[in-house]
Amino acid sequence: MPMPPHNRRASRAAVAALGAAGLIALAAAPAASADAAAPALVMGGIQPIDGVHPGSTFDLPVTVANKGTEAAEKVWVTYAVTRGLDFAEVPSNCRAQQVRSYDEMPERWTVVCGFDRAVEPGVVYTPDRPLRVKALDRAFNDELLLRVDENDPGADENGFPPVAGTAPAVELVEGQAGGAGSARVVIVPVTSVNTADFQVTGAALKGRVGETVPMTVEFSNAGPAWVMAEVGERTARVMVTPPAGTSVVKAPGFCKAKGAAYACGMSQRALDEGGRETYTFQLKIDKRVTPAKGSVALSTDARPADPDQSNDKADITLDVVGGAPTGSPGSSTGGAGGTADGLTGGSNGGSNGGTVGGTTGGDGTTANGGHLAETGSSPLPVTCAAAAAVVTGAGTLALVRRRRGRGLT
Repeated sequence: MPMPPHNRRASRAAVAALGAAGLIALAAAPAASADAAAPALVMGGIQPIDGVHPGSTFDLPVTVANKGTEAAEKVWVTYAVTRGLDFAEVPSNCRAQQVRSYDEMPERWTVVCGFDRAVEPGVVYTPDRPLRVKALDRAFNDELLLRVDENDPGADENGFPPVAGTAPAVELVEGQAGGAGSARVVIVPVTSVNTADFQVTGAALKGRVGETVPMTVEFSNAGPAWVMAEVGERTARVMVTPPAGTSVVKAPGFCKAKGAAYACGMSQRALDEGGRETYTFQLKIDKRVTPAKGSVALSTDARPADPDQSNDKADITLDVVGGAPTGSPGSSTGGAGGTADGLTGGSNGGSNGGTVGGTTGGDGTTANGGHLAETGSSPLPVTCAAAAAVVTGAGTLALVRRRRGRGLT
């Protein structure tokens, strides 16, 4: 039966690593010293998973080994998947928990299985029935986190109450030699064949010369796939050109002046299907120009997974009331806008308030399901540091990246 959960922030630190690219081994098993015998559990047996189709299932053939000098009397194996994936069934000696997006972590499902089996040094073990995962309609670039512990890792305090599994119990049995792995925490990328329709929405403005008016434009993901960029990479870049005859009094965060336009990044590293990002500018109408027209458009970066380009650009119109037309169409001017350009993916910025599909609104924020802010700073040290906290006495972090092309950059 599942062990009683007890809240431990180690689980939060572990899954903070979700979002790193490639197959990553985190928190290497501590080496046993000659003076103090101890178990040293490691995971293995899993490789990056590519070409998954939404609606299909696949197995997770993992291994558990003990590289220490003393047996582990009982072990717990944790499986965590991002929101494009789910578990087909949960054995009765496991518990499942849905965890909201919070801090540096995307929304996810976790399954923790307890095995009443001693794991002897030098022996490789494997579950007698691999856990099966299914790809949902929104699956695209997802991740699987695996962890092995000598003690119950407990429930995540920011998740919903854990639920005991109902499928037949799974047992840990001796497996073939080899494939023992080298780390207690491993992150595996899971790539699905899917598309995501990125769209932009313009604005129709009206005002008098000398007035300051708000201008809100929008970037959205019509799905069906959710999109999570790799750490250090951007989800998308939106180019906003204000109408002629105006100047920008205030630009939203995650937008940076690029000549007459503004390049706007994402406040989040991920965008759910149906999610949106809004950018609200304050514009001063300096003079009446005919026609007064601007635009909002996705950048020309390649997006193979977004085949529909008909909705990648929209107009921004301005109706200046009162007074005679002056000047001619030209480029608008504005301030530097915001303190962060938001053009590169990261995990050090604001979150979505710790709620699933939460709305944070305002100028340059994500609504309806974003995850993990992009701030332009490199998050990799934070990711590794968080994962290193999982295991007391963890050794040097080992990182093995398998570069592969992504549908979205």
